Amino acid sequence: MMDASKELQVLHVDFLKQDNAVSHHTWEFQTSTPVFRRGQVFHLRLVLNQPLQSYHQLKLEFSTGPNPSIAKHTVVVLDLRTPSDHYNWQATLQNESGKEVTVAVTSSPNAILGKYQLNVKTGNHILKSEENILYLLFNPWCKEDMVFMPDEDERKEYILNDTGCHYVGAARSIRYKPWNFGQFEKNVLDCCISLLTESSLKPTDRRDPVLVCRAMCAMMSFEKGQGVLIGNWTGDYEGGTAPYKWTGSAPILQQYYNTKQAVCFGQCWVFAGILTTVLRALGIPARSVTGFDSAHDTERNLTVDTYVNENGEKITNMTHDSVWNFHVWTDAWMKRPDLPKGYDGWQAVDATPQERSQGVFCCGPSPLTAIRKGDIFIVYDTRFVFSEVNGDRLIWLVKMVNGQEELHVISMETTSIGKNISTKAVGQDRRRDITYEYKYPEGSSEERQVMDHAFLLLSSEREHRRPVKENFLHMSVQSDDVLLGNPVNFTVILKRKTAALQNVNILGSFELQLYTGKKVAKLCDLNKTSQIQGQVSEVTLTLDSKTYINSLAILDDEPVIRGFIIAEIVESKEIMASEVFTSFQYPEFSIELPNTGRIGQLLVCNCIFKNTLAIPLTDVKFSLESLGISSLQTSDHGTVQPGETIQSQIKCTPIKTGPKKFIVKLSSKQVKEINAQKIVLITK
Repeated sequence: MMDASKELQVLHVDFLKQDNAVSHHTWEFQTSTPVFRRGQVFHLRLVLNQPLQSYHQLKLEFSTGPNPSIAKHTVVVLDLRTPSDHYNWQATLQNESGKEVTVAVTSSPNAILGKYQLNVKTGNHILKSEENILYLLFNPWCKEDMVFMPDEDERKEYILNDTGCHYVGAARSIRYKPWNFGQFEKNVLDCCISLLTESSLKPTDRRDPVLVCRAMCAMMSFEKGQGVLIGNWTGDYEGGTAPYKWTGSAPILQQYYNTKQAVCFGQCWVFAGILTTVLRALGIPARSVTGFDSAHDTERNLTVDTYVNENGEKITNMTHDSVWNFHVWTDAWMKRPDLPKGYDGWQAVDATPQERSQGVFCCGPSPLTAIRKGDIFIVYDTRFVFSEVNGDRLIWLVKMVNGQEELHVISMETTSIGKNISTKAVGQDRRRDITYEYKYPEGSSEERQVMDHAFLLLSSEREHRRPVKENFLHMSVQSDDVLLGNPVNFTVILKRKTAALQNVNILGSFELQLYTGKKVAKLCDLNKTSQIQGQVSEVTLTLDSKTYINSLAILDDEPVIRGFIIAEIVESKEIMASEVFTSFQYPEFSIELPNTGRIGQLLVCNCIFKNTLAIPLTDVKFSLESLGISSLQTSDHGTVQPGETIQSQIKCTPIKTGPKKFIVKLSSKQVKEINAQKIVLITK
């Protein structure tokens, strides 16, 4: 029997730190657990009780998931004495120095994602310690990985960039909303790994970015006691944080990780923000994407149908589809070996809970190639996303004739859904329009062919045709965004075949809405009869500021005015209709921040704001946030009268080096948020 004192034992294991170039920036994660990307070599230092001899046995065992076993492919065993691989993992002895040895381990490019326990076996002895834990992530630097992204600048943007933005507002007035993704912040990656465990994914399914992406999408929204964020579109956010107040993902994911309770509250850009953060943290390249005039086709018939009465008021019990001024989702980059050739690349993934997909609230990943080609039955949820960005929009007039409802299509718009699809440009703080990645140019023959192809796949005959007009060619309504507190002008543009003098009745119905199209308050109806002459005519309707100012106080959200306009030629009884949305402009403010700062030294931000609006602003606050400071800083200012200028100082202390984006926000009861930002270089 062998003397136990002569048995080889491993006393301690260290994961050796590598530079960022080798580790692909995994050491930037603020976690106590070593982090590696699959397909990447990493090194271990083993401290032994005696020098390693040729007859000694030495094995590494990596296990993941509940009740791991070799049979379930959740245990990898690597024998350092007989060089071989197991599930395409490899390990070799690199260096021996007395009682210490260095081991190089290369995981499989197809390895299971998540948390691994490392056990070291030497004969009858096993070193098993809670300290010997590692996280394994996807690897967009590895050609064999399904998420490989060949362009280094794109990897920097879609994996490593921890700041960015969403685009919000309306198609004609796109606004930049800064967002801190914060994937490297404390507890964020720990939260992501925990979400993997909480999800319904089998450990072996965690090899596949398609399934991981889908599972993480479902975990972003709270349902049946599980999920990160509770959605709320009511305008009442008591008991939580109003969605527009969030400026980053890290506080949400950190709160969820620490409390294991869903966070209140989110809307589309918040869901997209946290999903983009989670995917970047796990190693899947991801970008935040906004579509303007985005449709929700509840009937799944590829059209967006609005039903109105003869007063231009929406008939809510008939109108189930909706159009959002903007909608934000996430694109994720990956190969699609589960699909026929040609669907690799960007995939649309939407974490906002709108429709169930295979029983759960998630959407995607849907290949942008499939959306563009109208291949609506390519998984996952391509039909829904296709309608969202490329549906035809129909307005139906419901008339009572002899006691019976009659439906007439009075407007068919083929170019109004899915405008200015936007994302942040690679390496720059500017908007990049990616509409062409989702669809062919509106009005082109290719775009109409795609629509015909989609209808053919749906095996559905179109129930509508463009209404035939004798004289009326086209009607549109224009309205410039207006400073809050000023009147709003709506210009109705009428195009006719004839230039003859005719009378036109114009009826406008106006309401205050959320960006999702949800009605908050009816504002007023405006009627006007005008004589028109010439083939192009303009008629203006004016909405007095008194009609909307008082209604603003009833919601804790960014307001939108919706105008629905019906025009009828008196002589020919021809009717046309159009819808217009107007959002408000706000005065800007300036900030003064030094170009550089130092860790541990006070940094002072001066904020200067003049209220150029015609109304006082109440409960005015400034806030400053950055990934490089210890906590959110705020400053209260009460009421600011029209024409009044205020100055504020916010002090903070940097805690991390590097170029850090400082976001300063002004908010009030009337103006929900105005942003300013600056990048400051923080040094030691």
